Amino acid sequence: MKTLRIFIHGFLSLFVAFMAVAPCSAAESTNAPACKTCVDAKKTDAAKPDATDADGWKSLFDGKSLKGWKPTNFIGKGKVEVKDGCILLGKGNDLTGVSFVETNSLPRTDYEIELEGKRVGGYDFFCGLTFPVGKACCTFILGGWGGSVVGISSIDGMDASENETSKSMEFVKDRWYAIRVRVTAEKLECWIDKEQVADVTITGKRIGMRFGEIEESAPLGIASYNTTSALRNIRMRRVE
Repeated sequence: MKTLRIFIHGFLSLFVAFMAVAPCSAAESTNAPACKTCVDAKKTDAAKPDATDADGWKSLFDGKSLKGWKPTNFIGKGKVEVKDGCILLGKGNDLTGVSFVETNSLPRTDYEIELEGKRVGGYDFFCGLTFPVGKACCTFILGGWGGSVVGISSIDGMDASENETSKSMEFVKDRWYAIRVRVTAEKLECWIDKEQVADVTITGKRIGMRFGEIEESAPLGIASYNTTSALRNIRMRRVE
């Protein structure tokens, strides 16, 4: 009898444990309502932030909304919207842009920022990326001054059309370009696709914004000038 009681007790314990799990498994396989514990667990997993990837990159744009951004307060701005995983900057009169909202979290040096951009319509710069450099800010221009000028505004009071970073490039309409900027205490470097287009030693130089409305983009913003453009895959990481 004692052996029988031990057997029955063990069987009942296994049965209770099985019934505690079975409703959840059955709900998943039969589309029946899942138990609250499982639903809450799934919600918790879905809400876990994926702050950085394996290389330290942190996404600044979710591809679905302007969360973390706002339309820049330019007087003649065009429409700003999110569509097909991109931020679309409508043609303005003259500037249209977005500004990053979470400015307190921005690094001022020893970081990289990158994105992809393209000119959808118009003939001037489709990406004016404004970013912090220590206590100052400046703007990396792609396709300015009629569509071809590349450079940094400003260095020692000279804008992208005048200083040592000024270059001329042809930009194809509706073609995506990879844009990357690296800021350290000593240098400011910029790339378009895999080509390095700026490599400036900034020690002893005066870095600043070009005078005018573009200053509304500081400390971190992206603008277009009288041009419709698209932006995507905006992200940032710290560098040693």
